[in-house]
Amino acid sequence: MRMKCLMIAAAACLAAGAAEAQYSNGNIKIGVMNDQSGTYADLAGPGSVWAAKKAVADFCKAQKCHDKIEVIFADHQNKPDIGAGIARRWYDVEQVDVMVDVPTSSVALAVNNITKEKNKVFLVSGAASSDLTGKACTPNTIHWTYDTWALANGTGNAIVKTGGKTWFFLTADYAFGHALERDTAAVVEKNGGKVVGKVRHPFPGQDFSSFLLQAQASKAQIIGLANAGADTTNAIKQAAEFGIVAAGQNLAGLLVFLTDVHSLGLKTAQGLIFTEAWYWDMNDANRAFAKEFAAANRDIHPSMVHAGVYSAVTHYLKAVHALGSDADGAKVVAKMKEMPTDDKLMGKGKIRADGRKIHDMYLFEVKKPAESKKPWDYYKLRATIPADEAFRPMAEGGCPLVK
Repeated sequence: MRMKCLMIAAAACLAAGAAEAQYSNGNIKIGVMNDQSGTYADLAGPGSVWAAKKAVADFCKAQKCHDKIEVIFADHQNKPDIGAGIARRWYDVEQVDVMVDVPTSSVALAVNNITKEKNKVFLVSGAASSDLTGKACTPNTIHWTYDTWALANGTGNAIVKTGGKTWFFLTADYAFGHALERDTAAVVEKNGGKVVGKVRHPFPGQDFSSFLLQAQASKAQIIGLANAGADTTNAIKQAAEFGIVAAGQNLAGLLVFLTDVHSLGLKTAQGLIFTEAWYWDMNDANRAFAKEFAAANRDIHPSMVHAGVYSAVTHYLKAVHALGSDADGAKVVAKMKEMPTDDKLMGKGKIRADGRKIHDMYLFEVKKPAESKKPWDYYKLRATIPADEAFRPMAEGGCPLVK
């Protein structure tokens, strides 16, 4: 919807916008909730807030919209009770229309239920649990960027098929880690591999020595790290101190972000194989986004979570303007599912009935130090996983929305 407000005062523009579309409370309010200062701060955190604001700015530049679109944020501290409290306050008091990002699956699952209860919209970019489009799916939630099934089938498949047959899991002890371990173990066993053991560590974790010693004693070929962020980087660094890889075992980073590789450095991270939905250096549009992002975010380059926030907010705004209202969350999500997705970062895709956003996924390998030619030049592409293969078949997820 283009709003023609040329040469008219801002107040008149707002009135013209209101005449064409019915926005609850006269505006659209977007709430970005994530970890702002802890384990997941670099891969999501303030960068996700910037990405949401950038999506609004780009959308309004293209649409010449003058409606008030506000972005607010909060830190859930990776705690479900805090996240649930913020969600209720945002929906009941602050009149937030849509919540975005929310890494930490236990928090996301809590927000998922509240969003359905309040008939708002939840766009998940940071959380991973595939249950969000399985048994926990709702008409109000879209899982945007990646999930544990996609990670397991991308990375797990590649490693088992190249000889990694015996696995030991080092797992973060909460919903995300459990789901990632479950989905990866299923892939390993389906392809003829064997899980010889597992151990669960506190989230977030600091000292992984006792857990790594158990993994080492298992003699498994592959130690699967079913964790993320600082937990993953700390486990990899401590594994190097124990000489685990030098002794012949290999680490599988089941959820690795660009910021993790940066923290580890190429000398330590080289050779890691993992699955992601987006990489900043794949095309000109991604590079332009990354340049602007880095300038605003302490030179940190964007992760797939940041790209997912931008993409999800863009599509949400398109759907709200096409529908002419943001008042009924389930109707907005239905409109989002009806419209093909298409934006400059994640390209073309679609949203299934179960709320799963579908797009290509990518299998990457971390470059050797000699292969990197510029700052943040860390990945080389091993394979593109087509959209129709990248995510769990809808019929297998158990989503009650699927007939």
